[in-house]
Amino acid sequence: MRPLRNDMKLAERTKEAGYRRIRQTLFGVESFIQRQVWPARLALVAAGLAVVILLGAFFFRYGSKLYRDWHQTRLLQQAGSMLQQGRFNEATRTAREFLTQHPDSLPALYVLAETAEKQNLEEAISWRGQIARLRPKDPDSQLNLVSAALRFGKLDLARKALDQIPANDRDRPAFYVVAGWLACAEGNFAEQEDQFAAAVKKEPKNDLYQFNLSALQIHSSDAQKKANARENLERLSKLVPYRTGALRALLNDAVERNDLSAADDYAQQLQMSQEVTFGDYLLCLNFYRKLDEKKFRPLLERVKPFAEKNPSDLASLMEWMSKNGLTTEVVRWIEKLPAKKLTSPPTVVAVANAYANAKNWKQLERWTRKGTWGESDYLRLAYQAFATRQSRENNPDKFDKLWRDAERSANGQPERELVLARLASKWSLEKESEQLWLHVAEDPPLRREALDGLHLLYREDNDTGKLYDVLRRLHESSPNEAPITADLARLGLNLETNVDRSHDLAKEAHGRAPNQINCAVTYAFSLYRLGRSAEALGIIQGLSDHQLHDPHAAVYTALLLADAGQIDAAKEYIAAANGGIYPEERKVLDEAKTRISSASVAQSPAVSPVPAQLNPTPASTPSP
Repeated sequence: MRPLRNDMKLAERTKEAGYRRIRQTLFGVESFIQRQVWPARLALVAAGLAVVILLGAFFFRYGSKLYRDWHQTRLLQQAGSMLQQGRFNEATRTAREFLTQHPDSLPALYVLAETAEKQNLEEAISWRGQIARLRPKDPDSQLNLVSAALRFGKLDLARKALDQIPANDRDRPAFYVVAGWLACAEGNFAEQEDQFAAAVKKEPKNDLYQFNLSALQIHSSDAQKKANARENLERLSKLVPYRTGALRALLNDAVERNDLSAADDYAQQLQMSQEVTFGDYLLCLNFYRKLDEKKFRPLLERVKPFAEKNPSDLASLMEWMSKNGLTTEVVRWIEKLPAKKLTSPPTVVAVANAYANAKNWKQLERWTRKGTWGESDYLRLAYQAFATRQSRENNPDKFDKLWRDAERSANGQPERELVLARLASKWSLEKESEQLWLHVAEDPPLRREALDGLHLLYREDNDTGKLYDVLRRLHESSPNEAPITADLARLGLNLETNVDRSHDLAKEAHGRAPNQINCAVTYAFSLYRLGRSAEALGIIQGLSDHQLHDPHAAVYTALLLADAGQIDAAKEYIAAANGGIYPEERKVLDEAKTRISSASVAQSPAVSPVPAQLNPTPASTPSP
């Protein structure tokens, strides 16, 4: 057994030695491989690390930019979505956040401009201005700026922006429409019509353009234009977007034409419209008041309770009734209404106006002593001042103090000064109205009404020096309005002020509106003063007899006919011109009369003695 055990041990040692040699061999191979492969692996690791570092640097540099771009794009998308959903404050906040990083971002500026416009905020002008600055050659950006400026009464800015649009971008419907609204804001309705007509000519199938033009031409003195406008508005009244506006225009037209049947039909349709407003009810009242008294009273009684629910509507109805000869009824209604319905600013002013129209000075004075009227307190002071002036005591010092207090309360706020100016004109407070109109005229959006107010004031006073200055300013603010240009030219010729310029203006006005009576007569008068009488007479002869019998036109017609030796015809126009003419025109009329007298003397035959042989009476024979 021992040999076997020894053999087994020997075999195990041999086996173990074999394993050891194998392990040594394998270890040697492994060491060899490691000695050969490790440098390559190290190179790979180093390369990998380099790639990782480079990628890290790339993503650090560009990944953050990509993230920022993604984040900013998301912000803009959110702002746009909020705008569409009507979440204007959130849209504004988000767009402003984006704009802090990108001050010239057009998408962000568009969002801010749109949200401001939808909220009727004046800052829309600023955003549109920045967009126009970034896109100076884009006509739409400039037109959007003009529209925003017009919305908030910045006429000077609107005019400047419109002038910056290149000539080759002006022959577009959008330009004509915006230019038309600018002309409207300036009070130049002839220019507005021309611009709207140009837009329709470019796109005759555009219903919006057709509506704009038709709503304007329905008031035209041109029968054909009026008929075309009526036909278009009839068609548009069947289309939902234009239905209510078209019905309003058609109703007004029917009332002007005293067409009871048509007006009644339009009034019924308007009252059934989903977009009917309280103002539309007043429009219907106006119709029934004028044309159908039987329907007027029931409708008025139905409207009164409806108006009492809203202070603004209540004030509007009171004002409408006062303007339409129902002041006494307004005062009786006031006495029946609960006091709490008369305490809000719109209504409290309407009550004061009713008392003023009713000449109830004691009641007006008591009414205006009650506390304050909020933002309308300046009107409380104005009405109190007027009540003081009209009362039996008529304390001038007290009136002056109250009126000055009213002006101080309105000072610096053109809209308030405008209301005061209207009241002063209505109450024939000449000194006070003049000062207010002069102040208001400095504000571009209100300038036209202020200059018109001054024009009326100076015309009534025949203050031709100030009148000429006002006409000059009116022409500057609305240079394309032919009747104003003609007025300025004719007054300049009559006063012999800026004569050469006046001749140029007369020609310009006639070129713009050759069939307009004022422009035609002014240009004829200009030609006469230039010694071109035949041409002047030709212009007059091209006008209708009805036009020429206007008292002011008749003055110049008489002069031209007298100069041409048409004495009998001239005398007819002398008679037509005798009433309601201006002092400077009376001098022209006197000139015409002088020419008629001179012509009459020249045409009379010289008186000569009758020859003896032709004497039909026989000589008397002395009595014996």
